[in-house]
Amino acid sequence: MATVDDVEAALSNVIDPELGLDFVELGLIYGIDIDGNDVHVTFSLTTPACPIGPQVSEQIDEFVSELDGVNNVTSSMIFTPPWTPERMSEDAKFALGY
Repeated sequence: MATVDDVEAALSNVIDPELGLDFVELGLIYGIDIDGNDVHVTFSLTTPACPIGPQVSEQIDEFVSELDGVNNVTSSMIFTPPWTPERMSEDAKFALGY
């Protein structure tokens, strides 16, 4: 069975194409829920107008489903609470000059 750490590591492969940083470092992963072999990921985007939502959902499914013991991956995009740069890791802040 996959752990939250395993899922987070898989999600580090989901890259924001404009910023070139992964969704984990950007603080765009809001939640990871594991129920047996099922994983649900809650994520956001830097702005509601960002058009990459469907692409992100596909990448989440692709990378998380590769983990041993994961049979089903679902994801939800939310905008509450809204994303802010404060959610980024220190490394991401440094990379973006924030």
